[in-house]
Amino acid sequence: MPTNPYYAGPPSDHFDGTRFFSPGHPFNKSRKDLLKWQFGGGKVAWPKAYPGEPFDVPPARVAGSGLRVTSIGHASVLIQTAGLNILIDPVWSERASPVAWAGPKRVNPPGIRFEDLPPIDIVLVSHNHYDHMDIATLSRLRRRHGFRLITPLGNDRILTGADSELTAETHDWGARVPLGEGLAVHFLPSHHWSARGLGDRLMALWAAFMIETPAGAIYHIADTGYRDGALFREAGRMFPHIRLAILPIGAYEPRWFMRDQHINPEEAVRILRDCGADWALAHHWGTFRLTNEGIDEPPRALGEALAAAGIAPERFRVQKPGGVLDLSGDPA
Repeated sequence: MPTNPYYAGPPSDHFDGTRFFSPGHPFNKSRKDLLKWQFGGGKVAWPKAYPGEPFDVPPARVAGSGLRVTSIGHASVLIQTAGLNILIDPVWSERASPVAWAGPKRVNPPGIRFEDLPPIDIVLVSHNHYDHMDIATLSRLRRRHGFRLITPLGNDRILTGADSELTAETHDWGARVPLGEGLAVHFLPSHHWSARGLGDRLMALWAAFMIETPAGAIYHIADTGYRDGALFREAGRMFPHIRLAILPIGAYEPRWFMRDQHINPEEAVRILRDCGADWALAHHWGTFRLTNEGIDEPPRALGEALAAAGIAPERFRVQKPGGVLDLSGDPA
């Protein structure tokens, strides 16, 4: 029986004493499946450059019930509300990879220049995959900003193992963590998995975040499969006023391999309906090539799915790095 190098705790409905799992929906893709996908063809070429919006220069703070969200690229977003600045899954590195010389490479720069970041109060890291947990960026942020780093169980050991000063608060699904200024973050389940290397699969937890704010709740899902949709309907039941859902729309082909871990645009539209959010913002597309679909396919497919569902496209916003969604009043 392997030992877990990151977390030791009692078994639960999503932890067997060694590994975490999604109850009723275990992640069961094997290395053989991975090789079948990698060498099976069907990958659409990406351009070497895919320009974003002009760089955003955020204000120092957004007060009260104002809400401003900047797309930085891939899964990285800056949320500004109630005088607090929250970064989720910040990645400023050139590659989403354990090494600097190989792996998925950016096709556009981060939508905010690092030196233009406002003071950062909170950093949320959803899980330990390299396109979400970028230790080089977190260390760089630590040297510049004094922030609280908050992440699911087990990920603190990964962080301090790489940088002893990257201390993090860790929490389980179901936790409610006060952030100050009337904000709190809830750790909610998602259908995903974790690993930094070959021998630590499922040994640190992953999570979605529900952030309570004076502007309404913000539901951030980093990565998830859809499965039966029960998680998202339950989120809507628990939080009847979700102002904004930040949902992934990319890295979903081929479906036989990806459907258990990454939703596609049609499923993102289902989640919007399931949770009942007023607005949605797309992420997890157009920066790092992770899977087979073309770079423009996610927003095109999202438009088709919205039309089929009878949902106005303005309700589910798509923006490139540097794009800003301002819900302080009616969005433009």
